[in-house]
Amino acid sequence: MTTLKVHNIETAPEGSKALLENSQKAYGMIPSLHGVLAGAPGILEAYQILHQLFVNSSFNNEELTVVWQTINVEHACHYCVPAHTSIAKMMKVNDAITESLRNESPLENPKLEALRTMTLTIVRNRGHVTQEDLNTFYAAGYEERQVLEIILGLSQKTISNYANHIANTPVDAGFKKFAWSKEIVEA
Repeated sequence: MTTLKVHNIETAPEGSKALLENSQKAYGMIPSLHGVLAGAPGILEAYQILHQLFVNSSFNNEELTVVWQTINVEHACHYCVPAHTSIAKMMKVNDAITESLRNESPLENPKLEALRTMTLTIVRNRGHVTQEDLNTFYAAGYEERQVLEIILGLSQKTISNYANHIANTPVDAGFKKFAWSKEIVEA
């Protein structure tokens, strides 16, 4: 199992110190993920910017959660699934949505299920979708903008999910009660 250093403000490279201070102010702590990303200031800055851009997208809290958790679960991220479970609770997202996403079960709300399905299609096919996929997504009430915003969310989640896999990022104490794992089948 690989690991990377989890930095704090004192150990971080100079270019990451202010970014970690921002994390401390925003969350009241430095999430372990941010500590890992601090090892390369550019990736921590990119992650924080992408996060803010995605939060400010056209998606509401339920939709943000659907995109984040669908990607986290598909990528089997041991850190992000519990982190986003906690975040969904803070955002007052219905627990049934979160549990369905964690368990890879269809969502009861047809529009949210269409979002989950499109997100999975984009992730699994690396952006190769059919016109039929798009038409089904649009018929659920979404537009081209939301297709592109899924890609924005995927950009953010690719950074965190991949870094967490390589770093074996320790799950923060506040997220541990939402621990999660996915059985990985080796090809």
